[in-house]
Amino acid sequence: MTQRKLPNLLPDWILAYQKNLFSGDLTAGLIVTVMLIPQSLAYAMLAGLPPEMGLYASLLPIIAYALLGSSMTLATGPVAVISLMTASALAPLAQPGSAQYIELAIQMALISGVMLLVFGVLRLGFLAHLLSHPVISGFISGSAILISIGQLKHMLGVQASGNNIIATLLDLARHLPQTNLLTLLIGSSSLLFLWWSRRYLSAALEKAGVSSRLAGMLSKLAPMLSVICFTVIVYVFKLDTQYGVSIAGHVPQGLPILSLNLPGLNAIGALWLPALLISLVGFVESVSVAQSLALKRKERIKPNRELIGLGAANIASAISGGYPVTGGFARSVVNFSAGANTPLAGIISALLMAVVIAFFTELFYYLPQAVLAATIISAVTALVDWHSLKAAWQYDRADAFSLLTTMLGVILLGVEAGILFGIALSLAVLVWRSSRPHMAVLGRVPNTEHYRNIERHDVQTVPGLVALRIDESLFFANAAAVEQKIMALINTNPDAKNMLLVCSAVNQIDATALEMLDQLEKSLAARDIQLYFAEIKGPIMDRLKNTPLGKRMKNKIFLSVHEAFLQLN
Repeated sequence: MTQRKLPNLLPDWILAYQKNLFSGDLTAGLIVTVMLIPQSLAYAMLAGLPPEMGLYASLLPIIAYALLGSSMTLATGPVAVISLMTASALAPLAQPGSAQYIELAIQMALISGVMLLVFGVLRLGFLAHLLSHPVISGFISGSAILISIGQLKHMLGVQASGNNIIATLLDLARHLPQTNLLTLLIGSSSLLFLWWSRRYLSAALEKAGVSSRLAGMLSKLAPMLSVICFTVIVYVFKLDTQYGVSIAGHVPQGLPILSLNLPGLNAIGALWLPALLISLVGFVESVSVAQSLALKRKERIKPNRELIGLGAANIASAISGGYPVTGGFARSVVNFSAGANTPLAGIISALLMAVVIAFFTELFYYLPQAVLAATIISAVTALVDWHSLKAAWQYDRADAFSLLTTMLGVILLGVEAGILFGIALSLAVLVWRSSRPHMAVLGRVPNTEHYRNIERHDVQTVPGLVALRIDESLFFANAAAVEQKIMALINTNPDAKNMLLVCSAVNQIDATALEMLDQLEKSLAARDIQLYFAEIKGPIMDRLKNTPLGKRMKNKIFLSVHEAFLQLN
C-alpha cells in the first residue's frame, strides 16, 4: 500500500533556497531596516496614529507577505498614500490618536486584509487593471501634494487643521505668527539635507572612491542619519523643554501583544468603503512595483498570489496592533538594489525591527516631529509624476485630462472622493472613446488580397459595393454612431447595392447593437440594398446564428474581405 505524500506548505523560494543567496538577502535586510525605522515612525504620524503602530506594522506583515506573496523583492509595510487614506477615512469617525481611532485603524486593516484574501481566493487578480495608469498616477500625485501640505504644520511647529486643502492653508496662514523658528530651522535643514542627499550624495561618495552600487545604497540611508543627528541635537541642548520643539515622546518598548479585535456591524458599515479603496489602491500600487522589478530579473508576478499575500499582511498587521499596509515603491527599489534575492531579506528586516522595538525605542524619545515631517515630504515629493502628465498631454489629451482631474479631485475633494472620481472618470473616458469608433471604407491594394483604408492608400473599389471596417466592439454606446456612419455612406453613394461590414476588430455585439443591425438590415433591404458581413469571429458567430438577424444573414457572411469582393464584384 503506497503512502500518500503530504502537500508541502512551504513557499517555493524556501524549498529552492541556496546558500549563495544569503549574503544579498542579509545586506538588503539590514539596509531596508535602517530605511524603514524613520519611515514607519513618520507614516504612523501621517496616519494620526502613535509612532509605535508604524513599527508594529513593520513586523508580522512583512513575514506574512514573504510566506504567501509572489514577488521576490517587494517590501511591504506602512506607505505614505495608504497612511493618508487611513487618516482621511478615520478623521470623521474619531479623534486622531484616541483609543477609538486606534481601534478603528486596526479594524480597517483587518477588513482590508479579509477583502484582499477573498479577492485572491476568487482569483480576482484582474482588479490590478481596473484603474488606468493616468488615474493611478493622478491619485498618487494628488495625494503626495496633499500629504506635503499637511506636514507644513509640523515643519512650522504650529497647530493647524482643516477639512480640505483650502481650509488647511488658510488656517496655516492664520497661525504663521506663532511659528516656532527653531522647529522651522530643524525641519527645513533636515529637508534640505534629504533633498541634497537624494540628488548629490551618491555622486559625492563615488568621487570619494566608493563603488557606484554602494554609494547608491548609502545615499538611501540619509533619512536615518538625519534622524540620529537631530535627535542628538535636541537631547543635548534640551530643545524640547527650553524652546518648545515638538518631539516624538515616549514610544512603548516591547513587542506587540497579539490579539484579534473583530469589528461590530457599525464599524463595518463605516469602514467597508474606505477599506475597499485602500485594498484596491494598495493592490494596484504593489503589483505595479512588483512587476516592474520582476521584469528586470525575468521573474513572474502572480496577481492572485499578490492578493493573498497582501491580504495576509494586513490581517497580520491587525493582529499585531498595526494599521493597513501594502508594498512600498521606494523601499522595494532599495531592497532590489541592495541585492535582495528572495523574501528572506524581508524576514531579516522584520527580525531586526523586532529587536529595535524590544530594546531601543527609548532612543526615539527626542526625535523632532519636524524631522519626521521632512522625511515624509522628501519621500512623497518624488511621487508627483509630472513626467507622465507631460507625456500623456503630448500623446493622448484624454489620458492627460484623466490624470490632471484625478489629481485635482484628490487635492480639492479628498482622497476617497478623488479616487472614486478617478475611477468614474476612467470608465467615462473608456465609454467615450468606444462611442467614437474608428471606421474605414476599404478598397483592394492592386494585385493583392489586402484591403486598406481608401483615405490612406491607393486602392481599387468595386462599383456598387461599400465596404466598411469597424475597429471597435459594437455596444450601446456606439451603436447609433455606427448606424449614422453607414447611412451617411449610403446617402453619398446613390449607386450602392451592397453594404459590407468588416468585423475583424469586433469582439462583441451587445443587445443594443444587435437590434440596430437588425433594423439596419431591414431598412437597407427596403431600399434594395443588401447587407453583408465579413470576418466575423467565432464566438460572435455562435451567438448570432440563432437570432432572427443571423438566420436572415445565413448566406451573407463571408470568411474574408477578399472573398466578399470577388463574389460581389
